[in-house]
Amino acid sequence: WFERTFVTQSYVLCVFLLTYLTDHQLTQQESLHVESSAPVQNASVYKKAVDKLTEGLLSHYLPDLQNSKRALLELTQNQLILLDTLDQEVTKFRECNTLLDLNSLFTEAKFYHNKLVNIRKEMIILHEKTTKLKKRALKLQQQKQKEALEKEQKREKALERERQLTAKPAKRT
Repeated sequence: WFERTFVTQSYVLCVFLLTYLTDHQLTQQESLHVESSAPVQNASVYKKAVDKLTEGLLSHYLPDLQNSKRALLELTQNQLILLDTLDQEVTKFRECNTLLDLNSLFTEAKFYHNKLVNIRKEMIILHEKTTKLKKRALKLQQQKQKEALEKEQKREKALERERQLTAKPAKRT
């Protein structure tokens, strides 16, 4: 900042001096307008002075300005590299977020898989219980049928016995 301000002030001072010298020369030429060739010589001297001052000013500040230009170009290139690097890092961050989402999906899938395994175990247990209950019901039914059959047989025997015990009329011949 200080160098730029100094360069600007120096440039303004040189322009002011050149303008002053040129104005001063024109004023002198107007006052001596007539007879001499000195104003023409003075004009060429002033023109040479202006050229030399300009050349000196440029030779003094041009290398610094060119160095500044190179530094700015390098800085711009470095900024572009940093922007590319930053873009790559953002991409990596997004990929990491995607991986985190995948991890949460796998965790959720594992949770629901465990739920399914537990439901399957409960279904197997319920199937075994129903199978046992069906077998027991079948045995109870068979036992009741057997008891009913035995009861029916006893009743028939009792009826048969009672028939046999009842007096039969003798047959007459």
